Amino acid sequence: MYIEQLQLKNYRNYMELDAQFENKVNVILGENAQGKTNVMESIYVLAMAKSHRTSNDKELISWDKEYAKIEGRVKKQHGSLPLQLIISKKGKKAKCNHIEQQKLSQYVGNMNVVMFAPEDLNLVKGSPQVRRRFIDMEIGQVSPIYLHDMGQFQKVLQQRNHYLKLLQTKKQTDLTMLDILTEQFIGLAVKIIFKRFEFLQLLEKWAIPIHQGISRGLETLKMEYKPSVDVSEGQGLSKMLEVYEQKYLKVKHKEIERGITLFGPHRDDLLFIVNERDVQTFGSQGQQRTTALSVKLAEIELIRSEIGEYPILLLDDVLSELDDYRQSHLLNTIQGKVQTFVTTTSVEGIDHQTLKEASTYRVETGKMNRIQ
Repeated sequence: MYIEQLQLKNYRNYMELDAQFENKVNVILGENAQGKTNVMESIYVLAMAKSHRTSNDKELISWDKEYAKIEGRVKKQHGSLPLQLIISKKGKKAKCNHIEQQKLSQYVGNMNVVMFAPEDLNLVKGSPQVRRRFIDMEIGQVSPIYLHDMGQFQKVLQQRNHYLKLLQTKKQTDLTMLDILTEQFIGLAVKIIFKRFEFLQLLEKWAIPIHQGISRGLETLKMEYKPSVDVSEGQGLSKMLEVYEQKYLKVKHKEIERGITLFGPHRDDLLFIVNERDVQTFGSQGQQRTTALSVKLAEIELIRSEIGEYPILLLDDVLSELDDYRQSHLLNTIQGKVQTFVTTTSVEGIDHQTLKEASTYRVETGKMNRIQ
């Protein structure tokens, strides 16, 4: 799949943009703060209905404007698909093939993207929240049910935390309501964790050979999901439910004391193990980068295996963060297979055939023009 056309209106520093792209590498050049990343972000938002840079949608709307609009035409195996997203202060409206989608979870997945930006190097060394967000965003692209369950889970978690606060401050004393909320919470939590185990097993399968290739066969990567409740991959849903119910009974009084939910998918983590050592704690910077790169490249292959097409790859200012060897590995892997967008201040020093054959655009103060 690839994006043929992108149109922006009132999006960050772009009042108007209408760009055509080819199914190959597209390099976007420009100095910092001119709007390179805004183009990348708009493609990401068109696909995912949310930004990778901010959780506040209002930041996407140009100063003093009422709304921002992103439109794109995506070429897939079975023809062209028009997509539209309007972001206003009231919320978001999404259209697929000119038909408004009732839920964003129905919209996400029509266009698949993999984003690799400097902050993704934090996937390994950053906080558990970074890794949970990564898992959730990636599963959401290939599983609308997961997105829906995740949305429901967030709502129930919020209600449960609110009720625990009321119990903590003695504004409520009825524990039956807590039991009801907990039953809903556990039902959704178990579905989410089951899907995460399944997804990470697939991701690891793709990542191991890629990681071995980049490390010249010297390193072996493993991924280990670390749940906050003692459940494991081999268990079925009913066994997981049982373990979760036991956990609730153990921590119930502590949760009321603290006024917050102390267990669940929102407290889980993911470990990356290289040659039997935790990369976050014991890995060199090079090993951490190799791991992050392997995971991103594995993501591309996983999406292709799930939907039958390669996703669009967005490399936002990341080439300069990688050494020559890792740069080459990345560019060799995508060559001729994946429509790729690369932002950079300069391509000097990157000597690779892929970039020599790329379409090149220059961005200056919210305007983008093709130069090659």
